[in-house]
Amino acid sequence: METMIKENIQRITARITAACKKAGRNPQELQLLLATKTVEPARILQAFAAGCTLIGENKVQELRDKYEALAAVPHTAHFIGHLQSNKIKEVVQYAQCIQSVDNLDLAAKLEHRLAQEDKSMDILIQVNTSAEESKFGCKPEETESLVRAVSCFPHIAIRGFMTIGALSAGEDKTRECFRCLKQIQKRIIAAAIPSVSADILSMGMSGDLEIAVEEGSTMLRIGSAVFGERHYPDSYYWNENSPV
Repeated sequence: METMIKENIQRITARITAACKKAGRNPQELQLLLATKTVEPARILQAFAAGCTLIGENKVQELRDKYEALAAVPHTAHFIGHLQSNKIKEVVQYAQCIQSVDNLDLAAKLEHRLAQEDKSMDILIQVNTSAEESKFGCKPEETESLVRAVSCFPHIAIRGFMTIGALSAGEDKTRECFRCLKQIQKRIIAAAIPSVSADILSMGMSGDLEIAVEEGSTMLRIGSAVFGERHYPDSYYWNENSPV
């Protein structure tokens, strides 16, 4: 099993390198985040041993339950799933970045909790670039106003944006989603909003990483290509009412 995970990571790294070469990009510009939803700690530790120490969890309960088992190895944990406001207290204990802030109310509640604990938190603004009702994320046209509002919160640092490519569409639609996020990044950078850094574009997963690299991704969220396929519906990961 350990050999398989290591070999899978090597294969993903080779895919990233090849995609960067095709796009004229430096592979050093991209971070590989391992999406560890439903993956047990022992297998995550094998990935750590192979050199991948950036992980992302979709469920706060999983983030919490795996924390002790992973704590001995220095690593960075991002929260990449839909965040319910009643989970904020927990998520700030275990994650170093939240990639799924998509509305002002959630950001305000996060700011309140961080202020109480005298902590700061990196976040990404999640954008629904595919306009699919099943997905969370702010509308592309509302992103700049949300960024400006959240930028006023002293305990939150906006580092960039996250999106999920169209789940069941073809390559053209997926590329359109990623291009939309890249254009948003360019507009925010040009706006020079105080205390906002927009250097991270978290987009691209196991099935569409090449397109994401071509369209400017700086962080790829890879799960099944490293840990194997998961037999769960999309709603398990994105639906607020799905079981934890």
